[in-house]
Amino acid sequence: MSDHAAAGLGLAPAHSVRRLTLTDFRCYERLRVDTDGAPVVLTGANGAGKTAILEALSYLAPGRGLRRARLGDVTRRGAGAGWAVAARIKRPGGEEVELGTGTVTGEAAEGDTGTSERRAVRIDGAGGRGPAALAEALSVVWLTPRMDRLFVDAASGRRRFLDRLVYGFDATHARRVAAYDRALRERARLLQNGGASESWLAALEETMAELGIAVAAARRETVARLEGALCHVVGPFPAAALALRGTVEDGLDAMPAVEVESEFRDGLREMRGRDRETGGAGIGPHRCDLSVHHLANDLPADQCSTGEQKALLISIVLADVRIKAVREGGPPLLLLDEVAAHLDGERRNALFAEIVALKAQAWLTGTEPSLFAGLQGHAEFLDVADAQVSRAGSRQ
Repeated sequence: MSDHAAAGLGLAPAHSVRRLTLTDFRCYERLRVDTDGAPVVLTGANGAGKTAILEALSYLAPGRGLRRARLGDVTRRGAGAGWAVAARIKRPGGEEVELGTGTVTGEAAEGDTGTSERRAVRIDGAGGRGPAALAEALSVVWLTPRMDRLFVDAASGRRRFLDRLVYGFDATHARRVAAYDRALRERARLLQNGGASESWLAALEETMAELGIAVAAARRETVARLEGALCHVVGPFPAAALALRGTVEDGLDAMPAVEVESEFRDGLREMRGRDRETGGAGIGPHRCDLSVHHLANDLPADQCSTGEQKALLISIVLADVRIKAVREGGPPLLLLDEVAAHLDGERRNALFAEIVALKAQAWLTGTEPSLFAGLQGHAEFLDVADAQVSRAGSRQ
């Protein structure tokens, strides 16, 4: 189907993957998938390689991908080198950009033996940039079965989830988070090893304070946007109240950012002794938490049923897509792994209707094509079997 015809059906997304190429990635020695920008449904038996395709797409964003795997674990077994993912992305206004990422081998860190792997990024053929640069080209949001426990597991998972949403509003957020984490780790190392100079510790704490306030502010702004969109939701996905809790975040509610930054910096200095014993840092945006409240049930998300937690998660993602579709000129790329299997018919149909109406390119996986009947006529259907992908059907 042409882009013009797809637009007439409300199918042409503003951000979409038009070509995806995998090399020595998971079970794929080489794979190329071409699309016309509509949603893509991948069906096949468990273990066929469906989720690997979504994982490859997730590496078009900063971070460790939707499985949070080590770089070496992603390389196809038996491959002689590392892995690579390349994609042609169509952006608002018809602009296209070529993205590529994969592993390269370099020298090990001082004191280690052998070689180490790191992740490289190329944008329109130009290298020399880190993964954080990907957020400038494409916003990616995903849901996986492991995230069904997002509201009951550790706060770190909720921070990562929120940060991926922030990337779509503020591409520089990825760099700030990475730089803050580096300063946090270096301070912890110096404290535990002992003998660090006062000036070096103070410089790291200055960096942490400056970056930490920026990270917390970006997260708070995104939470405020989402809460505004989630307060009056209509349909099977529930309305919700969101809040960000933490020492720095609470401080930003009560005083100017410059004062919070000063208090954060002073607090880090005062807590050096305790942090030396416990590791890390006792305060900072790396310890904040995202709280979610189901408004209709008047319950915190972690006290809701499994089904309601899933519905809340989808509600947040859809709110994010709606905001970005208006604000940024197009929705983010959606990766939905096995999302339909645990939704009732009403919620499945509502989700599919939203994907089509929002002009989002979603890549969805499932074992049975019948689960995606609501997308017939609106999506490309691909069969996945034994690391082979074939076209199962198309829009009429």
